[in-house]
Amino acid sequence: MKVHHVNCATLCPVLGKPFVNRDGYMICHCLVVETSEGLVLVDTGLGTRDLADPRRALGGPFAGIVRPRLDPEELATRQVEKLGFKAADVRHIVMTHLDLDHAGGLRDFPQATVHVHRLELDAARARATRNERQRYRRHQLEGVRFEAHEPDGEGEDWFGFRAVKPLPGLDIALVPLLGHTRGHCGVAVRGPGGWLLHCGDAYFHADQMRPDREACSRGLWAFQRLMALDNAARQVNVNRLRALAQDRRSEIRLFSAHDPSEFRALSTGDPVRLFA
Repeated sequence: MKVHHVNCATLCPVLGKPFVNRDGYMICHCLVVETSEGLVLVDTGLGTRDLADPRRALGGPFAGIVRPRLDPEELATRQVEKLGFKAADVRHIVMTHLDLDHAGGLRDFPQATVHVHRLELDAARARATRNERQRYRRHQLEGVRFEAHEPDGEGEDWFGFRAVKPLPGLDIALVPLLGHTRGHCGVAVRGPGGWLLHCGDAYFHADQMRPDREACSRGLWAFQRLMALDNAARQVNVNRLRALAQDRRSEIRLFSAHDPSEFRALSTGDPVRLFA
C-alpha cells in the first residue's frame, strides 16, 4: 500500500500561538491510501457544504473561534484529484471519529463505504448531550453508507491494543482509543516503512508523546478536557500511546489529527522520528 499524507482543513483559532501551538494554527491530517481495493481515506476534514455556508453548517462557535480557513484546495476531493485520481476511486473511508472537522467530507464521496466504531455511530445519531449536538452535524452524516465495527468478539491484538480490521485482506485496523468521544479510535495502517497510527484526537500536541513527560499548551490542555466525553479514559490512552511510541519507535509512527509539526515531518518524507 502507498500512503499519502494530506491536510483537509486548516484551523486558525483565536490566540493560536500563545494557547494552541508554536505555529498558531492546526491542520486536519488525513490519509489517502492506495490499495488493491481502490483508494481508502482515513478521515475527511471539512466538506464542500461546510465551506459554502460555514456558520450554518459548522455552528457559530466553531466558525467564529476555531476559524477554519475555508480553502477549497484543501477539500479531500481536491486532494484526491491532485494525486491523479477521481473522487469515485475512493471505495472506503475509515474514521477516527465523527466530529464535524473529521466527517465533513463524507458526503463528497457518496459511493464510499464509511467504517466507524459502533459506539461512535450510535453517539453521532443520538446526539444525547449538548456537547454532542454541537460536535456532530446532521447534514454531514445524512445519506452516508456506514458500516459499524466493534472489537468485542472479533477483535485481535495490535501491539497490546484491542483492534478490529474493517477491511479484510488489508493491513488497516480500527484501534479503540475511547475518551475524546464515546467511540473514538485510532486507525493503524501498514505502509512501506512500517506501521502508521493515526491517533485522531486522542491527543493534540506532539509534545504529549514526549518520552520524558507529557507537555501541552494551556489552550489545548483545557480544550481536551472540555471536549472529552470521558477524560479519565482519554488520559489513560494518552499514557498508553506515549508508552507505545517509546517501546515500538522502530516499528510504529504515531501522529495526531491536528499537529502541523507532525504533518510536516510525515508529508515531506522526513525520516527523522520525533524525539528520536
